[in-house]
Amino acid sequence: MKFQPLTTAAALAIAAVCLSAAPAHAAQTAAATPGRRSAGQEIARHSGSSEARTSRYLDSIRESPPLLVDFLARMPKGGDLHNHLSGAVYAESYVEYAASDGLCVDLAAVSLIAPPCDASQQHPPAALAMKDEDLRNRLIDAWSMRNFHPAPDDRSGHDHFFATFAKFGPATDRHTGDMLAEVMRRAAAQHETYLELMLQPDEGESRRLGAALTWSDDFGAMRANLLANGMAKVVADGRRNLDEAENQMRQALGCDGPHPDAGCAVTVRYIYHVLRAFPRESVFAQMVAGFETAGADPRVVAVNLVQPEDNLVALRDFDLHMRMLDFLHGVYPKIHITLHAGELAPGLVRPQELSFHIRESVERGHAERIGHGVDVMHEHDARDLLAEMARRHVLVEICLTSNDVILGVRGTDHPFPVYLRSGVPVALATDDEGVSRSEMTWEYERAVESYHLDYATLKRMARDSLEHSFLPGASLWSAPEHFTMAPPCGGENLNTEPASAACRRLLDGSPKARIEWSEEVEFSRFEGGY
Repeated sequence: MKFQPLTTAAALAIAAVCLSAAPAHAAQTAAATPGRRSAGQEIARHSGSSEARTSRYLDSIRESPPLLVDFLARMPKGGDLHNHLSGAVYAESYVEYAASDGLCVDLAAVSLIAPPCDASQQHPPAALAMKDEDLRNRLIDAWSMRNFHPAPDDRSGHDHFFATFAKFGPATDRHTGDMLAEVMRRAAAQHETYLELMLQPDEGESRRLGAALTWSDDFGAMRANLLANGMAKVVADGRRNLDEAENQMRQALGCDGPHPDAGCAVTVRYIYHVLRAFPRESVFAQMVAGFETAGADPRVVAVNLVQPEDNLVALRDFDLHMRMLDFLHGVYPKIHITLHAGELAPGLVRPQELSFHIRESVERGHAERIGHGVDVMHEHDARDLLAEMARRHVLVEICLTSNDVILGVRGTDHPFPVYLRSGVPVALATDDEGVSRSEMTWEYERAVESYHLDYATLKRMARDSLEHSFLPGASLWSAPEHFTMAPPCGGENLNTEPASAACRRLLDGSPKARIEWSEEVEFSRFEGGY
């Protein structure tokens, strides 16, 4: 199957129509916030500041990829808000896990299977890949997008990507802590301070509980049935699994020893992922488990729906899933929701299926953030939707590499610049950095090279990633997307500890403000080098 993204000319034409409304929207925003300057205007106003010097340095090296990568690797990047833990681990690690666990390889499917192994039946031990480089390379290519080149008679990038998870899946069973350690170590090396990782802590118990549920259109009765018949155990087991994984991670990183890895300093929270391609009973049970777990464990901060948006069940039951979320949001109004929506492109689905997923996710699914949002310009009344998202401060988690390798949408065909021009908050994210063979620094590099972004925009996106995180507490900032410090901390020297008691109280009482303050300290140090 080949998908046909918009041509560059068509995308620009659509963007021009959409953006014709941008000045009015910008005027409304400015009117609502008297005296507000854009980040670029603020940098220009302080042309002799370290921030301005840093901006000029970026402009001077943007045509040199090696220097650009060096700059971006060292730049503080805030948080990664859209990161699937299993997809974030590189295939080389899964080969090592499989070898240590005694798993076998089905050579025909290039997938891991349980022992016993039998080389004569094309099921050799995975440990063979630790000394057979040809086998190791074959596994890595099958379990990631490395060396993938679509051919007319072969699967698409979309199909190859989503098929990887089942192939390496058995290697994840005993290694959640090791996976956490890898992702946290990589995040620290790139000057990320925060991660929200998608996983299902109960490891499928909720799906199995839901499989025994008798379907009813009475969501309240079904929820009561689940709560009375094992949901408490599902939640308790999930919390215990997180405890064990975090203990394993801390051991792997040496967090409690004399020389802890830098990854130990990365703050991690979890998003309970709901597999939406399952039967409706299992999807509902997963949702209930997600909301219940988030209510019981502060480490779990939100619920999300995952799996391909174009899957048969995901398409068929989309309206039902939104009704489920609408109901459960009423029961659990304080639990955050972020949703994959608009991870679609022309040709992948019918035109009408491009026209409503983002709006429905925001308005009925109560999504506070949207993951991907690639097909936004195909939504009914896209300009109105963009204005609504800006007004409601709905952030879009932009996954440039993922959208390229899965959907073939890149460069001027991508709506990323449209979101920026429309005042919708955005943050770069990796999605599945292991499968995509990417990392956050490379996402920033792609953004700079593809869209000629200035330093002010990069800094704003990093700040927005923390401002729109689901960490609890008051913000360091006076208002969303307006990066003026709230009065308790305004005027503080970022090179010292806060001087005022009021600022210290804000930071002590708010995990969100505290991590935002730390990020500003890192920006001050980074910019001080220029």
